[in-house]
Amino acid sequence: MSVPRGYVALLGVMSGPVLAACADHSLCVVQPAAPLTSALAPPGFPAGPVTLTAPPDNILTEERARLGKRLFFDPRLSRTGLVSCSSCHDQAHAFSDPRPVSLGVDGRAGTRNAPALVNLAWGTSFFWDGRAPTLEDQAGQPIQNPVEMDSTLEDAVKRVAAEPSYVDAFRSAYGAGADTAAGSINEMTLRQALASFVRTLVSGDSPYDRFLAGEASALDAPEQRGESLFFSERTGCFHCHPRGTLTNAGFFNDGSYTAGGDTGRQMITGRTGDLGKFKVPGLRNVAVSAPYMHDGSLATLADVLAQYDRGGRGHPSTDPQIAPLGLTDDERADLLAFLGALTDVEFLDDPRFRP
Repeated sequence: MSVPRGYVALLGVMSGPVLAACADHSLCVVQPAAPLTSALAPPGFPAGPVTLTAPPDNILTEERARLGKRLFFDPRLSRTGLVSCSSCHDQAHAFSDPRPVSLGVDGRAGTRNAPALVNLAWGTSFFWDGRAPTLEDQAGQPIQNPVEMDSTLEDAVKRVAAEPSYVDAFRSAYGAGADTAAGSINEMTLRQALASFVRTLVSGDSPYDRFLAGEASALDAPEQRGESLFFSERTGCFHCHPRGTLTNAGFFNDGSYTAGGDTGRQMITGRTGDLGKFKVPGLRNVAVSAPYMHDGSLATLADVLAQYDRGGRGHPSTDPQIAPLGLTDDERADLLAFLGALTDVEFLDDPRFRP
């Protein structure tokens, strides 16, 4: 596999299990390398490798990313042993869920659409309502949520610790001499490992990224017209989705709220002005992460454009920036072309992110 633009290759990185000669000259299976921890920030992000985004008490290493990936795909973290993180975050959909809302243990339906897990290493808050300040804090909450995994961190740790290979993996990642006081499997290292894997989910090789990097031909004519329109006052999209990062990481009532619906950020802050506000998502790979909005209520990107074109759903709490646009058919087509150019196809099929 070729190394995508924006990445730095590591010695020994493999795309999957391979056969190697053992000491007795027989063939042994060599485990695939963990997701690449040397991925560079996409254009427009703070410069440097993803390792710089990790907190001092959870320095990002290959061992930790490998361990976190294994946990991410392990249903033992749930009470029933049937639901994993990957149950609601599918790589083919940019680690989002193609269902409007996800189904947890015993088929329990959630209330919000599972967001894409893309470039969260540079995030400053997590979940649609921003209730988690760090990826480490975020990682433990689905495990404990009664609708999602319906377990406790204590019980999840016990189930994981019963597997000897996990004991060795945790010791390798967080054992004696590491930068954390915890040297075995516990609630903290469980959350830290999961956060480490999510930090490696870096997407920065879409046509748009190559265009930002100076490859003028990376976007065709409709995509370039859509890019210009997206970043113009004509639409104002860039106020929430600035160049490069494609999110201002803020909270915004985009017109999706209706009376009696999910109050969003207000649940966390209690402030009247936060009614119906939700975190502004990044847009990389948005064409494959349908359905859209916090509740998965819009099935297609065309539906999203139509809602913005109407100026939202009419509730008075809608941000005043959301106003009817009067887009022409050609303008809608160009915007859709640009949004499609945010797809990083190598990221969606990168074997380093598979179990």
